[in-house]
Amino acid sequence: MRLKEYDRILWDFNGTLLDDVALAVSSNNTLLARRGLPLIASEDAYREVFCFPVADYYRELGLESEGEAFTRVAHEWMKEYRAGEKDAPLRAGALAALDTVRAAGVPQGILSATEETQLEEQVTSLGIRDYFDHLFGREDIYATDKSGIAARYRREHPEERVLMIGDTVHDVETANAGGFDGVLVAGGHQSLPRIAGAGVSVFPDYPALIAYLTEGAEA
Repeated sequence: MRLKEYDRILWDFNGTLLDDVALAVSSNNTLLARRGLPLIASEDAYREVFCFPVADYYRELGLESEGEAFTRVAHEWMKEYRAGEKDAPLRAGALAALDTVRAAGVPQGILSATEETQLEEQVTSLGIRDYFDHLFGREDIYATDKSGIAARYRREHPEERVLMIGDTVHDVETANAGGFDGVLVAGGHQSLPRIAGAGVSVFPDYPALIAYLTEGAEA
């Protein structure tokens, strides 16, 4: 079984485990409407423009992306997002994937750009907290980067064989910063064509990812 090659699986959260694309679009459009800016037409359109750091994404949409103005926009966006976050479900197939990794006896964690207290609350609310022995989030809400978290993890666990599973090109950058292997599952915050060139295996859905993780398992 391919899972047995690893000492730990690290999951991205937003867009990978959590199906929050619709919520992200709604939150963004609320801010855009307040400023008289063009709205994001659809989830597919959103997947073509979303990127890290989010300041670059805000700039693409015409939102304030510098200094104190960016800070105000980030807090305004977070207020909208948090008002609806309890309605965001797990992605279809995510629970089966978590169960698959648990059954293989491989420890699991989450490495996310979400602020750590918020991450803890969301994961607990979804009823999946006991799948993870640790949650690695940011100390602020600004979602600037996850690479530093990964690099710190590697310094603290220099010998671990880690696979990171995400949904965006930045998840591959994060995996590279930590010296992890990485794979992506489509359907999250970036489109399949955008993540297809990230240099790692990309799976169209969770059943395909599970098949990859269990490759070589006894029937």
